Amino acid sequence: MHKHYSEIFNHNCDFKVKYCLFDVEEGGRYALPNQGIRFDFSYDDPEPEGNLGHLYMIWPEFEDENGEIINDGQVLKEGIARMWIISPEFREFHRKHIKIGTKGHLREGKKIASCEVIEIIDLFINPTSKSLN
Repeated sequence: MHKHYSEIFNHNCDFKVKYCLFDVEEGGRYALPNQGIRFDFSYDDPEPEGNLGHLYMIWPEFEDENGEIINDGQVLKEGIARMWIISPEFREFHRKHIKIGTKGHLREGKKIASCEVIEIIDLFINPTSKSLN
């Protein structure tokens, strides 16, 4: 069973995105991923400050159709994900660049899904450091 990131990090998510996982023909996965997958995030081209193709540790936590965290099993092909900035050294960078409407991709090396920021939650008040214990 998935342990909610709010329990691990002891704060709320940074922002939410609307995502759509790619089909196999678009370069996506053969099967939908399970909750807890730690996709990376990249900004759409052109990326801020010339970081073309740079991957950031911003992990998604997927919601179901009712806006609740999926506790176990596969995620939806498209929906809403709560996003968690994992690397404290990049928090200030993301605070400058994450805005409603910012477009990007969920990635596992290659692009797996497109996404767009739809809501800023606690991006500007979350702590800048936290261990992954």
